[in-house]
Amino acid sequence: MGLLDHITSSADVGRLRRDELPQLAAELRAEIIDVCAVTGGHLASSLGAVELTVALHHVHDSARDRIVWDVGHQTYGHKILTGRRAQMRSIRTAGGLAGFTTSSESPDDALTVGHASTSLAAALGMALARDARQAPYDVVAVIGDGALTGGLALAALNQIGHQGSRMTIVLNDNEMSISENVGALNATMRHLQVQPWFQRAESRGKAALEDLWAPLAELGSRAKKAARRFFDPASNNPFHAMGLRYVGPIDGHDVEQLAFYLAKIRELPGPTMLHILTRKGKGYTVAEADPIAWHGASTFDPLNPMTSGKGYQWSDAFGDAAIDLAKHDDRVWVITPAMREGSGLVRFSREVPQRYLDVGIAEDVAVTTAAGLALRGEKPVVAIYSTFLQRGYDQVIHDVALERLDVVFGIDRAGLVGADGMTHQGVYDIAYLRPVPGMRIAAPKDARELRGLLRAALERGGPVAVRWPRGGVAPAPDAPVEDWDAVPWGTWEVLKEGGEVAVLAFGATLRYALEAAGDDPRVAVVNARFLKPLDEGMLAGFVAAGTPLVTVEDHVLHGGFGAAVAEHLADLGAPLRLVRLGIDDQHVPHGDPKKQHEALGYGPTGIRAAVERLVGVQEPVPVAARR
Repeated sequence: MGLLDHITSSADVGRLRRDELPQLAAELRAEIIDVCAVTGGHLASSLGAVELTVALHHVHDSARDRIVWDVGHQTYGHKILTGRRAQMRSIRTAGGLAGFTTSSESPDDALTVGHASTSLAAALGMALARDARQAPYDVVAVIGDGALTGGLALAALNQIGHQGSRMTIVLNDNEMSISENVGALNATMRHLQVQPWFQRAESRGKAALEDLWAPLAELGSRAKKAARRFFDPASNNPFHAMGLRYVGPIDGHDVEQLAFYLAKIRELPGPTMLHILTRKGKGYTVAEADPIAWHGASTFDPLNPMTSGKGYQWSDAFGDAAIDLAKHDDRVWVITPAMREGSGLVRFSREVPQRYLDVGIAEDVAVTTAAGLALRGEKPVVAIYSTFLQRGYDQVIHDVALERLDVVFGIDRAGLVGADGMTHQGVYDIAYLRPVPGMRIAAPKDARELRGLLRAALERGGPVAVRWPRGGVAPAPDAPVEDWDAVPWGTWEVLKEGGEVAVLAFGATLRYALEAAGDDPRVAVVNARFLKPLDEGMLAGFVAAGTPLVTVEDHVLHGGFGAAVAEHLADLGAPLRLVRLGIDDQHVPHGDPKKQHEALGYGPTGIRAAVERLVGVQEPVPVAARR
């Protein structure tokens, strides 16, 4: 049996000798590869954090201390070391472990997280609570260099320095390689930075000089800073200006060295940042060579790994359309908050680099930069996940909508997203965008209609949101922009005629509506591709004919598509013969989206049941009826 077989908690890791840690790291790395080979998941990021994970659990007991992981997609090793090894092959599946840290899953998970840049503010709150109660626990935040681009993270750093609470911040930098900065002289300086006697000597020396003569103390302080800059160029960095002690950079794959520094830093007062250099995919050749492809791996053979293509995706359809639109009109830009691959923009970034902008993990910056471009006559498209646009909502209202600027929001991952779970479910964007004055919202039925909606949005102007789901779609046929199908603005499309009930399907649910209707002559199916504006003319026709309606959406019911239809009918004073299908007042965990749609009542079975309830009904059905 190896060391890992005896590990069920942080306390077990803490009892190991420091010279045993490399063996544990090797076993943990192999376990992560084996798990991801079976389940898929966040492979490269978890491999890159193996040594850090082992060192953290050797120094800190996560059952007591608070280890706050930013994003949380690098925590497979953390889960394995904290008693969840036997459950790992259920990760990201219905009823299994979450792919990110989740506080309801384990007391060792300090924070439920899936979005970037949140760790520092949460860790500050935990440190302040500890200090207020004089509680005996440490606080550690682990944040990547990418997440540090977020405004939330930078603002939290500034506040952490101001408060001065004791905590460790590990900056996991996987964009840099180990360079000459990690050498013998710099190693000596790193050791001095974390020695309590050195810190005490600095403080006492300064106090003694001030007692003698204040100008002498100032001269000594200047000399110390000059010496530090000479011996330690990294000391002249913005983190010092924010009030943080800075240590590093050090090799993030030297587990014994990491354990040494973490143990020393926990003895120091105030906040300390430990800057470590790591490599995504470390220890697995293919993942090291292409960490992007192996970030979210599918199942694979560990001995013969090959990345498998997912086929043509909605994000590919958007990326292809964006290239054509940008080449057709030199005012079209695309802005993304660090989602080049996820939003299908790799080709765009290469073919139209002069009008491609990646602002990093800063959704608010993406939206307001788009506003600035629009104010000068450009036509920006913000390519963003539904769940990430939430983080730029104030900017949508304040910077774009107030002046009705020509900004298109290309909203990817709209609806349930599957294995990423609660933090990534794109089921709120309709509800938070619909009340914004001047905002228009649409959803295409296929890639061809996506092209037409994007073109129409850019030509019409004003803030427009076009949303599409995660998953595959058939490519649109090649055609110049001039020949793309025009989508009449604000109109719906009847895809199947029927005389007794009409199913109004918005976006991804359209395929379910068609399946549920089959060849039943009683059931009409409508591609309700515009939510704001609604097709008021078609709705008026249904009202005049006394046709009961079923609305279907992959979104929360509160404030969603069905709510918009219900409100419009109520304003008309029409009898509300309406059933709304969608997500009730609940958070939806990770799982297979198609199965979840059925379980939540808006898959084909649920739609068919709603239709049967309405066929032949003479009295109005209460609008609250859902399934």
